[in-house]
Amino acid sequence: MRQVAIIGAGPAGLAAAEVLSARGLDVTIYERMRTPGRKLLIAGRGGLNLTHSEPLPLFLDRYGDRRDWLAAAIEGFAPDDLRAWAESLGQPLFTGSSGRVFPRAMKASGLLRAWLGRLEAQGVVLRTGARWTGWGEQGALRLEDGTEVAADAVLLALGGASWARLGSDGSWAPLLASRGVAVARFRPANCGLLVQWSEIFAARHAGQPLKHVGLRCGPAQAEGDLMLTARGIEGGAVYALSAPLRDAIERDGSVRLLVDLRPDQTLDDLAARLARVRSRESLSNSLRRALNLPPQAIGLLREAALDGPIPRDPAALAALLKAVPLRLVGTDALDRAISTAGGVRREAMDEHFMLRALPGWFACGEMLDWEAPTGGYLLQAGIATGRAAAEGVLHWLQATLRATPADL
Repeated sequence: MRQVAIIGAGPAGLAAAEVLSARGLDVTIYERMRTPGRKLLIAGRGGLNLTHSEPLPLFLDRYGDRRDWLAAAIEGFAPDDLRAWAESLGQPLFTGSSGRVFPRAMKASGLLRAWLGRLEAQGVVLRTGARWTGWGEQGALRLEDGTEVAADAVLLALGGASWARLGSDGSWAPLLASRGVAVARFRPANCGLLVQWSEIFAARHAGQPLKHVGLRCGPAQAEGDLMLTARGIEGGAVYALSAPLRDAIERDGSVRLLVDLRPDQTLDDLAARLARVRSRESLSNSLRRALNLPPQAIGLLREAALDGPIPRDPAALAALLKAVPLRLVGTDALDRAISTAGGVRREAMDEHFMLRALPGWFACGEMLDWEAPTGGYLLQAGIATGRAAAEGVLHWLQATLRATPADL
């Protein structure tokens, strides 16, 4: 029986193990942490977003310029396939109003237990506390305890470079680079963005949300919730634009983001509402009475107008409400990001996710150089590329050994 070593027990590694063990291969997963799926469990604390229900062409567009790279893997294990797979593990799902798909239990723990149970039944061996540190003299896997492991194929599912405490620290990148594998530098994705708030604003409003706002920077737009932090801004709407905003900051040093505090109301409607407020009312009272603006939104207006007074003319004030300018000066720390861009470059791999510089070695999941917004796209691509890389392992073993599937 052919032996496959999988390094990493996150969703991509577990997905690969499921495919390979179902085909009769001897599969061992080596995981550096003491328990598997740590990042999956943390991600599921607020509701495990498995995938998204939007049409597949639009779904694939979420991967930007990596669309054509990932398309075959995702089409091979599409959102509908992932939903059916989760249901087969006894995890009923529901689709939220946003189109996002969740387990009814809203947690990852039940799905992970069922998944690990299936892998155990298929003969997969899981070794935790086993960190890969490089190669032995004969090219075998070398673990931190000095153990060397020989395998017919190796599949790497080592994650990106955020959430180091959960095992994804990117420490594998120099190892692969030393063997001639092209690796793009890591950058934060789905991350918070930094704003140089005044001390007063940060003290008063850090930790407060702005519900249903619009964000705009050039042609890039998003709507959703925004969280004010002591360092800047976070939240779903921010994450949706974090890639182009990050790129602009890297290029120019800063970027201006426009915040629409009332995206569902027109400029004329806002001006009319403001005009009906008595002129002797204070600005705060006017905004509360006319538009029900919360204190943090009013504070944001004042923060954006530090160089001058907020206009009281209804038309000018309405225009500001529809485009409150914020200057973003950086991204939050890499390890605080939900995910990362960068990793193994596309040109370093063949169409089966095998590393060109290391025949018989494959890579998948978030350690590859792609990124996507939150909303189910990260987990979908991680699992899909894990399964696709497993199929690549099977293809390589059959071609190398000139064997039939039954001979593996």
